[in-house]
Amino acid sequence: MSDYERGSSGPSDRGFGGDRGGDRGGFGGDRGGDRGGEGGGYGRRFDGDRPPRGDRPRPEPTVKSRLRAKARKKARKQKKRMFQRRKVCRFCADKRLALTYKEPKTLRLFITETGKVIPRRISGNCSRHQRSLSTEIKRARQIALLPYAPSHF
Repeated sequence: MSDYERGSSGPSDRGFGGDRGGDRGGFGGDRGGDRGGEGGGYGRRFDGDRPPRGDRPRPEPTVKSRLRAKARKKARKQKKRMFQRRKVCRFCADKRLALTYKEPKTLRLFITETGKVIPRRISGNCSRHQRSLSTEIKRARQIALLPYAPSHF
């Protein structure tokens, strides 16, 4: 008969089950105690005579839960009503605004304080101008007109 069959907690099963865990529900061996009985550990019970969750009748909603649901619905409606103006690409709107690495003041508007390029969905640029903006920022960084990191400001 091996150590496993005897249930001894010898050097082979170093704290992973056996008799040591008690009713704490260790990793293996006997899950024991008030932790679940037949069906395994982790606090789940096995009730063979209980119908599945979807077939059970739902309890009657309380007044408090109905009020809470109504408040959630009202909050959702108010959230939908908020209107945010459509963002417009500055470079498409104003053709005189030059997009070049030689103007770091313009490029600095599209960089965060940590030195990252502001994304299109936030800046409102069109995809064509956002691509050229990122290349111009990279060029300006290369010749030290713009910083790479916040420590370079």
